[in-house]
Amino acid sequence: MIYPYLVYKGIESGIVWIAPAIFSGIFLMQSFAARRVKIKIYKALLAIGLLLGAYYLQTVTAKILPVLIQLMLMYFFGRTLLKGKGPPFIESFVRLEFSEIPPQLLRYCRQLTILWTGFFAFNVMMCIVLAVFSNDKWWALYNGVFIYLMIGLLTLGEYIYRHFRFPELDIPDPKSTIKNMFVNGRKIWMDVQAR
Repeated sequence: MIYPYLVYKGIESGIVWIAPAIFSGIFLMQSFAARRVKIKIYKALLAIGLLLGAYYLQTVTAKILPVLIQLMLMYFFGRTLLKGKGPPFIESFVRLEFSEIPPQLLRYCRQLTILWTGFFAFNVMMCIVLAVFSNDKWWALYNGVFIYLMIGLLTLGEYIYRHFRFPELDIPDPKSTIKNMFVNGRKIWMDVQAR
C-alpha cells in the first residue's frame, strides 16, 4: 500500500531506483534461501532483472513491481484450477472451517477462485497500462488505493452474498475467518507452491 507512494515520491525526487534495488536484494536473499533449484533460478533471475532495471530503466522498473505481484497472485489462484493441481485456492481455506463441505459449496469455491483469478488478471492489465501510458499520480492512486478498495469491496460483497446463497450453512464470522487465514495462510500458500 505504501510502495506506490514511495515510488511516486522517488520519481519526484530523482531516487526512484532505490525501490527496485531493495526488491532485487530481497529476491536475491530468497534465492539463496530457496530449497528447490527451479525457485533459486527464478528468484536470482528476477533479482538480476530488477537490479539492471534499477540502473537502466528506473521509473518503469519501479512501476512494474505491482504487475509482478498481481501476476504472482493470478498464477497461484489460477493454477489451483488446473487438473491435478487442486483443490481450488479458496477451497483450501474453506476446508479449515467446515469438516464436511456440501457439493454446491465446492462448486462455489471453484467459481470464487475463478473470480479472484480474473480480478488479478484485470489488475495486471491495469497496472501495465498505467505504468506505461498514464501519469505517475494515477499509477500511484490505482496501485496504492484503488486495488485495495476493490479487494475490500469484493471481499465484503462476497461475504454478504454467501449468506444469501447458503442460508442453511453456519458461516463463521469475519473475525474468525480472518484469524484462520492469518494462522493457516502461509501453510496453504506453501502447499499450493508444492503442487
